[in-house]
Amino acid sequence: MPAYTTHAGNILCTIADGRLFCIGIALILQTMKFVFLIIIATSCINVSRSQNTINLYADKIPNEIPGPDKEAKMDDGITRISNISRPTLTIYLPPKEKATGVAVVICPGGGYGINAIKHEGTDVAELLISKGIAAFVLKYRLPNDNTMKDKSIGPLQDAQQAIRIVRQRAKEWNVNPSKIGIAGFSAGGHLASTAGTHFEKVLVDNPENTSVRPDFMILLYPVISFTDSIGHLGSRANLLGKSPTGEMVRLYSNELQVTKLTPPSFLMHAGDDGVVKVENSIRFYEALNKNKVTSELFIFPKGGHGFGLINPTSSDRWMDRCLDWMKGNGWL
Repeated sequence: MPAYTTHAGNILCTIADGRLFCIGIALILQTMKFVFLIIIATSCINVSRSQNTINLYADKIPNEIPGPDKEAKMDDGITRISNISRPTLTIYLPPKEKATGVAVVICPGGGYGINAIKHEGTDVAELLISKGIAAFVLKYRLPNDNTMKDKSIGPLQDAQQAIRIVRQRAKEWNVNPSKIGIAGFSAGGHLASTAGTHFEKVLVDNPENTSVRPDFMILLYPVISFTDSIGHLGSRANLLGKSPTGEMVRLYSNELQVTKLTPPSFLMHAGDDGVVKVENSIRFYEALNKNKVTSELFIFPKGGHGFGLINPTSSDRWMDRCLDWMKGNGWL
């Protein structure tokens, strides 16, 4: 006999194979709700497994002056974190079946005064894991004489420690230890380029002698130079103080620190950037090219500064070009 279903009031009845089966609709709805909640809970578990925030240092933070945590988060359309003295690393891992083995440590910008943690951090991480790239958002310490013995090295210590951790735990996170890059926006680009040009002097405890050299760099409207002519003087003052020596200015003008060992780099800038002059990226590219370091420079005609993933003046997506560059160099 074919199945036939009807309902009356709160009772649902089905006749099948000559037998009558009845069940309360309320019970069905309750069961469906229970199943739905299980699905949601499972989804949340999967998300939490893909994101995990750890302290950057397991024990004492190097170079710190102990004191109260005054970190503050602001959001007026742009999420910003200020007064960072306790650095963290937030881990974004793609599904294992999609993982490419490539990893990128992300340094948000903010003039060494804040971390623009969302549009130059977590949003970028979400896009990268959709491409099978593990991402690690670095909330690095902001230079401050009240929290650091030497504020000029604090952010670099954090960048080196982040690369060291990812390389040491590469197997656990399904990462190829020879495919670990660093990305940085604006002043975060200065930090990333410092990590890529100052790696021979390790500023954190490293008993295993793990390399802190990134395998590649992705530098996005980056502060590169601290020179008077093209440097971003606000970032310079925050990192080095208002009256740095000429020696310190040269040391942290990273276009002057490029060697043949500097990692291959992808640079992106807008020609009309009125905050960080496009010459920062051009000079760094020229130095890389002079030293025969494989690199690529992409310049938007317009876009200004600080737009993150999407330049609203263009249909071009710099991330697509960056991924093509990564493929061309054998990382993807």
